[in-house]
Amino acid sequence: MKNQLKIVVLAKQVPDTRNVGKDAMTPEGTVNRAALPAIFNPEDLNALEMALSLKDRVEGASVHILTMGPQRAADIIRDAMFRGADGGYLLSGREFAGSDTLATSYALSCALRKIGPDIIIAGRQAIDGDTAQVGPQVAEKLALPQVTYAEEIVEIKDASLVIKRRLSSGSEVVECPVPAVVTVNASAPECRPRNAKRVMKFKCALAGSEIAAAPDSEAALRAVAKPYLQIVEFAAADVDPDPQQLGLSGSPTKVKKIENVVFQAKEAKRLTAADEDINSLMVELIASHTLG
Repeated sequence: MKNQLKIVVLAKQVPDTRNVGKDAMTPEGTVNRAALPAIFNPEDLNALEMALSLKDRVEGASVHILTMGPQRAADIIRDAMFRGADGGYLLSGREFAGSDTLATSYALSCALRKIGPDIIIAGRQAIDGDTAQVGPQVAEKLALPQVTYAEEIVEIKDASLVIKRRLSSGSEVVECPVPAVVTVNASAPECRPRNAKRVMKFKCALAGSEIAAAPDSEAALRAVAKPYLQIVEFAAADVDPDPQQLGLSGSPTKVKKIENVVFQAKEAKRLTAADEDINSLMVELIASHTLG
């Protein structure tokens, strides 16, 4: 594997769908993100850990985050930098508002052409959509080979990666040439925690729009003085897209309804360790197709 390996992790700031209220949808049928707390998409953290572990194994490798969203989405870039990432790119602008997976993958692919990474790693899916489409769509738009449901990078070769991937009935090991797109399963290792020294070093990392919003603040002055604290921000014009493929105009998918589903147990059954109880439980699970 070459030196100066450039790894980009596709990450998303998502609404915390564990607490969906009545204001969670807009009249246009999109998620009202302002009404829900924002968090780092969980499986994108698995992807970040895979990227960081690859960086640990390849001298000279770098890891950057690419996220699309409003100004506040820079929070997850800083979070990633606290965990070991080198920096990030924020793709932001009104043109991207209301994007479905097709428009999102198109916008990201335009940014990735400008960045030119060797390896693109993404979480399998986001909790606000659960479609698992963006990673594979990016691979198709960039005409790159892809590996899905990845759990572990088993071996690093000169021009390829050997990857273990999770299947419904087990796992398999595949070899994929680089450059490539890898989407990471939730069963992959969890992301390392934030490092206290890195938090202190990168807490003032800011995107261009954040610096412009408060140019005289201490954080903005520090970011301007130190290039490693500057998060690259792309507007739509910076990545040369077709405007008709962005945002709502480029999104054939519309959300009809969103609701909060709460599971409640209707009955409870207490079992002992007796053979008779265990046998009856197995019969019930097989009959309901929970097992088998």
